[in-house]
Amino acid sequence: MELAEKLRHLRAVEGSLRGLGRPLTKAEVVRLMREELGQTMSHSYLSQLESGARVHLSATSRDLLARFFKVHPGYLVSDPPGFNGHSVATLGETADDLRDWLAARGATLRDDPLLARALLRLAREPDPRRWLLFLDDLLDLPPERLERLRAEIEVELAAG
Repeated sequence: MELAEKLRHLRAVEGSLRGLGRPLTKAEVVRLMREELGQTMSHSYLSQLESGARVHLSATSRDLLARFFKVHPGYLVSDPPGFNGHSVATLGETADDLRDWLAARGATLRDDPLLARALLRLAREPDPRRWLLFLDDLLDLPPERLERLRAEIEVELAAG
C-alpha cells in the first residue's frame, strides 16, 4: 500500500472513530492537529502527500501524523512491492509492542471499518492485553447470557 493510500485510509478510520460516519477532511486533520497536538502541517503539504505528488515525509511530519492518527511512525511509508500486509506479525512482550501492532493492523483494515475501529480503540488503551483477556473470558459465555447482560447494561446506561 502506498503512503497516499494509507493517509486516505487513516482519515476514513479517524472520521469513523470520531463518530462522523465519514472520513475527516484534510482541512479537519490540519485543524485538529493544531487543536489537539499544538502543531500542524499545511493543507497543501497533506494534499501533495495524498495525491502522490510527494512520496516521502520528513521525520517531523511523519512523527506528527503518527501521533495524530495514533499509529507507529514506521507505518507511514509505502510498502515495498509484493508486501503482504496480512502476514502474521511477531508481538513483543510489552504493552507498547501490542499497542503498536494493534494500531498498525487497525490502520490497514480499510475494508472492515468496525474491526479497524475496535483494534484502534484497543491500541489506545494503557493495557490492551487486559481487554483481550476479558474478551477471551466473554467468549466462554453462551450468547444468550451475553445478550441478557447487554440488555441489562443498556437499561442501566439509559437510567443514567
